[in-house]
Amino acid sequence: MNKIAIIYHSTYGHTKRQAEAVYHGAQRVPSIQAKLYSVEEAAECLDELDAADAIIFGCPTYMGSMSAGMKTFIEVAAKKWFTLAWKDKIAGAFTNSSSFSGDKLNTLLGLTINAMQHGMIFVGLGMMPAPNKPEEMNEISGPGPDAHNRVGSYIGPMAASFQIAASDAPSQGDLETAEFYGQRVAELTLQFARGKNDKLIAESE
Repeated sequence: MNKIAIIYHSTYGHTKRQAEAVYHGAQRVPSIQAKLYSVEEAAECLDELDAADAIIFGCPTYMGSMSAGMKTFIEVAAKKWFTLAWKDKIAGAFTNSSSFSGDKLNTLLGLTINAMQHGMIFVGLGMMPAPNKPEEMNEISGPGPDAHNRVGSYIGPMAASFQIAASDAPSQGDLETAEFYGQRVAELTLQFARGKNDKLIAESE
């Protein structure tokens, strides 16, 4: 089994729902064992993450940047940088905010740069805007809440929860986008792991 760790920070529960969607998408892929960690849990078992084949990071966007909880975890995990313990692991990222933008791109860039610092291999979303609702791209109001990737992100899933309780947000389309992303990261993790195994076998013959 190949292992995927999903590490998230969530204050009000919206980003936790997004993280759970990423988890469910990854878990759908055969031969993948996914596990959710809050940033607090991940910090307590940092060495356990060394066994993961992929790590996906997610947090809310606050004031145009990643949340303090995720930043704290990143600084705790910096000890892994000294030995490049996470080098060549697959990486991904997702975020949520209370508006369509909220400068979420800055958060995803920060999470991507963190992964690059560790020598990880980052996986983007790989999805066009509103692929399940293409007709809504021709409306002045733009894609609705059921549309996938309605804000047109390419680095990773961007969800918008507005001022709605976590029991009802993010929208179904945003959560399905997160599921797609979890599945995509899992599938590429398997491809990469099999490629590494094939190389090792070839080198031993």
